[in-house]
Parts: sequence; C-alpha cells; structure tokens
Amino acid sequence: MKITGYRLLRTFHDWGRPVGDANGYVKSGVTEVPLVLLDTDEGVTGIGMGAHHDIDRLFPALEGEDPRAVTSLYDAMLARVFKTGHAGGTFGGVGTLDMALWDLKAKLAGEPLWRLLGAKDRFVTGYASGLDIALTNEQLHDFYTLMGERGFQSGKLKGGRDASYDLKRLAIVADALRRNCPTPALMLDANESWNLKQAVRYLHRIEQEIDLAWIEEPLRRWDASGHARLSGAIRAAVATGENLTGLEQFRPLFDANGVDVVQAGAVWGITHFLRVAVAAHSRDLPVSPVGLTANYAVTAAAAAVPNHLSSEIQDLSAPFGVDLDQSIEDGGVVLGDKPGVGVEIDEAAIVAHQRDASWLSNGGPHVRSHRAGLRLITHLEEE
Repeated sequence: MKITGYRLLRTFHDWGRPVGDANGYVKSGVTEVPLVLLDTDEGVTGIGMGAHHDIDRLFPALEGEDPRAVTSLYDAMLARVFKTGHAGGTFGGVGTLDMALWDLKAKLAGEPLWRLLGAKDRFVTGYASGLDIALTNEQLHDFYTLMGERGFQSGKLKGGRDASYDLKRLAIVADALRRNCPTPALMLDANESWNLKQAVRYLHRIEQEIDLAWIEEPLRRWDASGHARLSGAIRAAVATGENLTGLEQFRPLFDANGVDVVQAGAVWGITHFLRVAVAAHSRDLPVSPVGLTANYAVTAAAAAVPNHLSSEIQDLSAPFGVDLDQSIEDGGVVLGDKPGVGVEIDEAAIVAHQRDASWLSNGGPHVRSHRAGLRLITHLEEE
C-alpha cells in the first residue's frame, strides 16, 4: 500500500455561543475546521483534522510511503522541515497528517484506534470547558448545567481579568455541577495573560475562597523557572504545555519542576501526545489533552496512556458534515467500535455549504491581548 495524494477541505463548527479567553473572543461562535483527506492506492482514505499549515511542504515526506509506518513517517515530516523548523503552524500540519496516518493504520487493521493503541477501557474521563469568557453569568450557568446533565463533575473557567468577577463565576460553575458531586473540581485558565507576581497575587486572592484543582497557562509558555516559582507559592497545581510545539520544548519545564499537570494540544496530533505522555509518566506527572474538538482522535490516545488525568470537553456537538463514533456521557467520552479514529465526513455537504469562519478574527483568542502581563491592576473594564 502507498500514499498517493491528499485533498484539503474546510468545514465549520457552530458553537452556538461566543467562544474565547482573556485575549479575546469570536462573537459569532462559528470557527473553521480544516480537514485533510490522505488517499492511498488501495482506495482507503485517512481523515485528519487540525490545520492546513505547510501541508504542501510536508507531504513529500509521505508520498509513495506505506501509511502504516506512522511513527517513522512522523519523524520524516519533522526532518522534512529541518532547516526552517517545525514549530508554530507547521506543527499543526504535522499533527493533522499524523491523525490521517493513524486513521489509515487503524482502518487497515480493522480496529478502532483506541483498541489498536492498546487501551482496555473505551471510556475517557473529561472535564467541562466552555471557552466561556464572553458568556453572561446566566449563559455560563446554562452551559455548565447542560454539561452537568452529562455527568461532568469538574469544570474550567476562562478568566484572569478580575479576581472578584472570577470568584463569582467559579461559584456559578460549581453550583451547576454540584448535582453530580458535592465539591466539583474547579480550574481557572488565564491563557498566558499574567506576569509572575501578578499571578501570585491573583491566585492568593482566589485561594482565600476556592481550592482550585489547577491554574492553567498562568505565564508565558516558555517560562519554566517562573512556573516553578509559582507552583511553590500556591496550593493549586500548575497546568501548561498545550502550545508547546514539539517534545523538546517540554524539557525546560520538566528540568525546572515547572509543571504539575502536563498538557498537550490535541491539534498537534496523536504521536505528539503519546510522546509527551510517556515523558510525563517517566516523571510521575499526569497528562491532560486540551481542545479535543480540534482533533477528536487524541481521545483514543488518551484512553491508551497510563497517566491520563482528564480531557477537555468543550462542546457536545460536532463540526458541520462530521460524524463522530463516540458519545459524551457520565462525565467523559465513550468511544465507539468503528475501525479508524471514529471520524466520518460528508464531503459533498461540506463542499456545498462553505461558511466564513475563523479563530483569527480581530480581537479573537489567538491574538495576544494588548498589554497582557503588563498590567498593575487587573480589571474587566480596563480594555
């Protein structure tokens, strides 16, 4: 069997609510979902989702190769962009092709990916995460009530702009999830919007009233020593890593003891997640994939690693034209039995129903907020 070509598609995810974080939000609640279809000479197609960045430069590493050699082909893609580097958007292209390769491998084996990777249990525990900074308090309660009805006992709030406001909203999340647990686990995500001392002051204020399970991305992603100092100054665990593009970028955090919950962005692919999980496991650290809506296949990988803590579940719906062989219940994801990663697409419907949708809108969550980390006073009305 040989890889013969690829096709690019774009569909969209309608979240039904504005989505974003401390850096900004997408008011429309409609975002793009890039898809890659990886074709073979035997008529079997692998599906990848995540990003289209540099697919044209990466594909020569795969062309004419047997798709079952997934990890070798992953390294071949990294080698292909050796001089310019695989960080940033290029790593998203690697992750998307990596998902398509694993999809092909599992389909050819006639097994669902979670089984192929060695998992025994098809259930993957998760936590609710609404990308919710732009929601009103009423909308916030409604979202987490809906997630509570699906059995979730933990939730993550987007915040970091105003401690008093975040305390009120964390209480709303807890109240909505209390139907399943008297003391729901609560997390706060600042999305790299603080400097170190700002983070210490902010979290001391939060921890006067609430025991956080973790604080996520409190500082810039590369600040290993800062994360270590923060972890020693607060009760909450420090979670970070979702924006690190490559296993080698985790080394400073590990060496500095700067991370308590090791995160990996789902958009970066399955092989990346598996390697990060093994590296974390060697240090007795739990791992948690972030943003499964960007690459649902990582859920199967989460089922197969021994140190999986919890996966971020951001929505109950799928992108347009995408069918998922899974259900969300009992506070997690129940994976299905279809061979492959469990993603099927209606290509004709996707082509016929294109919508303008982008995370990269002005003031959106992927554009760093003005003067983030440079504020003396955090306040919602500052911007």
